[in-house]
Amino acid sequence: MIIEQTYNLVKTRYKNQIEKLTISDVRIGIYLTAVRLSDNSFGTSATIPDDQPFCSKSNRDFGDFTPLKIRGQKVLDILETKKETGILSSLRIAVLNAISSKIISSGNYRIIEDLDPIQLVDLASRKTITIVGAFHSYIRKISDTANKLFVLERNEEALTLEYKKFFVPAEEYKTILPVSDIIIITGQTLVNKTIDDLLLAISPGTQVIVTGPSASIIPDILFENKVSIIGASRITKPEILFDIVSDGGTGFHLFEYCACKICILKDDQA
Repeated sequence: MIIEQTYNLVKTRYKNQIEKLTISDVRIGIYLTAVRLSDNSFGTSATIPDDQPFCSKSNRDFGDFTPLKIRGQKVLDILETKKETGILSSLRIAVLNAISSKIISSGNYRIIEDLDPIQLVDLASRKTITIVGAFHSYIRKISDTANKLFVLERNEEALTLEYKKFFVPAEEYKTILPVSDIIIITGQTLVNKTIDDLLLAISPGTQVIVTGPSASIIPDILFENKVSIIGASRITKPEILFDIVSDGGTGFHLFEYCACKICILKDDQA
């Protein structure tokens, strides 16, 4: 799986850099999760809530990675825990993004600063473009072109009325993705662990972009699995990051107030 392979790569290649890292601070907002690590690196992720909170006495958990027991935890422990909850998935990706932030900035990757990945997509041609997730800004730009557009989404109500004509139920991905020329995937699929099945369904030669606040992991494994561009983020004003997350901020709030967009390109990407 993408996340497990990426973590194994980080643990193998950068073990000395991460084995003593701990979580210094954390915010789990309605839409975003943010962490600060002990090396003063920051990472964000979409918040994936649990479908059903475990409120019965038999299911109440006061152990590791529960409220008041996240700060101070080693990043290796949170990445390797066998616990599975939506909140923990969000924390793992935020931690992995924080670890990745300094690695990505090391100069070993091909990066374009202050650029949204949609700017690297040729919208002048007549192609089939599929967006996985309700990226309204992308839908608006692509719908104004001659390209054929599909939007794979679990919840049709996530699309405004004018864009519902592009809606395709997410479970139809095996039909839509193989016939798409360009695919833009929300980084949230890394958090909810659906990205593996999506990538398997994509035909070779397709231009694949993964983007969003959750998509800032080191790109090596994604590049080995059909992805050619990653739309990542760099936190520029960490002093206000946690306030934005706590106030119910979303990705566009991050980019308005405390983060910039960067594109990480695979070497063979024009």
